[in-house]
Amino acid sequence: MRNRLTRLSYFESDAGSRYRLIRAVKNRFGAANEVGVFAMAEQGLKEVKNPSAIFLSQHAQPIPGSAVLVAREGSRPMLIEVQALVDQGQGMNPRRVSVGLEQNRLAMLLAILHRHGRIATQGQDVFVNVVGGVRLAETAADLAVMLAAASSLRDQPLAAGLVCFGELGLAGEIRPVPYGEERLREAAKHGFQRAIVPAANAPRRAIEGMEVIGVERLPDALSRAF
Repeated sequence: MRNRLTRLSYFESDAGSRYRLIRAVKNRFGAANEVGVFAMAEQGLKEVKNPSAIFLSQHAQPIPGSAVLVAREGSRPMLIEVQALVDQGQGMNPRRVSVGLEQNRLAMLLAILHRHGRIATQGQDVFVNVVGGVRLAETAADLAVMLAAASSLRDQPLAAGLVCFGELGLAGEIRPVPYGEERLREAAKHGFQRAIVPAANAPRRAIEGMEVIGVERLPDALSRAF
């Protein structure tokens, strides 16, 4: 059949959000995880030229429970805010709720935070939200989730102008992720001055206007983030 389906794409959005993500997941040549960001206007959908700007909340000053991640969606890096709220549990079984993040991974990350970061969340409800309705699938979001949760529990904001990314292992190690330098340059372009990243992702050449802190283990990241 010549009219067979050769491309597959779908829209992602949260109810009430004016932004739509169209994700192309397949074409005739194979998988193609490309993402386009659009805003719903009166005249219809319009492309968002600078997606990073819409996935960050505009806080007058740093607030507890917020971390900025440099994610990679498709072929582009994007700045995305991850928010966490850790509060005294309201029932016998503490809740673990995530929006935009796989819930089983959140449970695993909280166990790592307890074992290797010495930060316990027993008896606490933990809510994690990815701003803008994005669904994060890559493990580079692990470090941002950890730092946001620790920030909320301590009621202490992360350092101003800070971004982060990195995968967490069960032994508390922070593993590198692909396209590290490209992510850092995107953050620097948007005015961020500090980054906490896996040591293996630290660039060989300095990035103008940015201090890059390479860390190998979770305790190192926690001590440098506040």
